[in-house]
Amino acid sequence: MKSIAIIGAGRLGTSLGNALKKTGYQIKALSCLSLSSARESSRLIGEGRPCTDNLKAAGTSRIIIITVPDDKIKKSAEELASGIPDWEEKLVWHCSGLLPSRILDPLKAKGALTASVHPVQSFAKKNADPDVFKGVYFSMEGNPEAQQASKTIIKKLGGHSFVIKAEDKPLYHAACSIASNFLLVLLESASSLLQKSGNTPEKSLKILFPLVQGTLQNVKNFNTRSALTGPIARGDIKTISSQLEALRKHPPHYEMFLKLASQALEMAIRKNKISSQNAKIFKALLEEK
Repeated sequence: MKSIAIIGAGRLGTSLGNALKKTGYQIKALSCLSLSSARESSRLIGEGRPCTDNLKAAGTSRIIIITVPDDKIKKSAEELASGIPDWEEKLVWHCSGLLPSRILDPLKAKGALTASVHPVQSFAKKNADPDVFKGVYFSMEGNPEAQQASKTIIKKLGGHSFVIKAEDKPLYHAACSIASNFLLVLLESASSLLQKSGNTPEKSLKILFPLVQGTLQNVKNFNTRSALTGPIARGDIKTISSQLEALRKHPPHYEMFLKLASQALEMAIRKNKISSQNAKIFKALLEEK
């Protein structure tokens, strides 16, 4: 199983293709709705026949990786199953973090080894570094043989794999969204507040970036609760009061701050970072609208 066809040559598909090529796999075909997009991916990877025909692409390889948007996976599976009669021993992934592997059942019914394989990573561009998957965790769910074969591929990419139940995927995907997408929401909020104090958007992010990096490094070295610092962690009620007063003039930020501060307080309490007396004062302060 060394030849691979990628259905959906977007950011994830192209990044996977590029990384897999480096590990010794051959990217035989890249299919996309847009031929120009498929050609761009082929150029970035350095191989792979670009096309807009999923059936032709899938017919070239023993491994088929489907990286189309979630709402197109079912249709792609049905198209492939109806157009190619023999799927025996072919390994088919879809890379949705939300959808279960059973969406590929039309292919499984024809003999394919099917699985959902989702990298816990974000891809902002097609030309990601080929080493982008090193150290990354991949969730796996599906046929046991498919999982075993997938685990081998993930290991070659330098990643780590873990098995997840189909019914747990929505919760898992929500966790990924909070950690990735909502982190950007928080940074946008923090940046906009710095802009109100006279900084440009670019400078605001530059100011915040070392702080975010340092926080993430502390989480890596310790854990989230031990890495918690700031006025809540040290029981500084006056500082939080001043922050809340300043934020009242900016309602969206104020509401977000209240909710996040309440969560931070619960973390601090569980870690025994603050006294029970200060915890009560904080709770009263945060509940006072």
